[in-house]
Amino acid sequence: MKPDLLIVSPLMRPFMDDLASRYTLHKYYRAEDKPAFLAALPEGVEALVTTGGTGLTADVIRALPSLKLAATMSVGYDKIDLDALTEHGATLTNTPDVLTDDVADMAIALMLASWRRLREGDRHVRSGAWGREGPMPLNHRVMGAKVGIAGLGRIGRAIAERLVPMKAQIAYFGRHPREAPWRFEPDLAALAGWADILIVATAGGAGTASLVGRREIEALGPQGCLVNIARGSVIDEAALLDALEAGRLGMAGLDVFENEPQVNPRFGALDNVTLHPHHASGTVETRDAMAQLVVDNVDAHFSGRPLLTPVTP
Repeated sequence: MKPDLLIVSPLMRPFMDDLASRYTLHKYYRAEDKPAFLAALPEGVEALVTTGGTGLTADVIRALPSLKLAATMSVGYDKIDLDALTEHGATLTNTPDVLTDDVADMAIALMLASWRRLREGDRHVRSGAWGREGPMPLNHRVMGAKVGIAGLGRIGRAIAERLVPMKAQIAYFGRHPREAPWRFEPDLAALAGWADILIVATAGGAGTASLVGRREIEALGPQGCLVNIARGSVIDEAALLDALEAGRLGMAGLDVFENEPQVNPRFGALDNVTLHPHHASGTVETRDAMAQLVVDNVDAHFSGRPLLTPVTP
């Protein structure tokens, strides 16, 4: 008899088929009456699968008395009630490392799109303005630019490593200094005041909510560029919009938003912001690797082997 596995949020089809070959899948995401669905589950459900966008609530956790494993297809787990999981005696696994390079690449792409004004250049050609009005205004080079990185974890470090051959000046902010060749700045507003470009690469959650606020945005200033590939909650979005609209911040490149996917329509009216739909890890190769890591953690649990990527509370 196959073990029971709750699917809070599905993986891609090939990985769901793989799981279905070894487990009885209970598809919570399809249930119209979710409390009734949970109440009807077998008592022995030990594991579940979810994603970072969907998360996991305490209500679902408490409805599963035998729960031992929650495997999420994400690095971040700010939408997962980790306290409730820990109190329940269950372990969370996530999918670190496999998406680091893609997210770092997107940070650089958003930085270049904003700093070198690629959207403006595209419009200048498409509209015929190049032929009518001549060249577009000059912009600035990355070589020699001062780039601050908020959060020098796996992704922040990968961003810094990409900036080295671009000959940018690099400094970083975090809770404590890291073993790294770049300058540590313990005051984020001071880092923003120094930087031409500030790239946000911290974890999400309550501990970093509005970490980049009005003070940091104003310090970055009317010539500055803000890039966010972390979580929308890390930036005070109202302060960001006010500054972009008023010209107190020069430009921004954003992959994440406060209330995604319902993005504030004020962003759509701005010419000085490059928008991307929380898709920094959105390559076939990375999403396959993330899903496979979820499957591998589920298999490890049911076979009694050590979990590959447990999250330590």
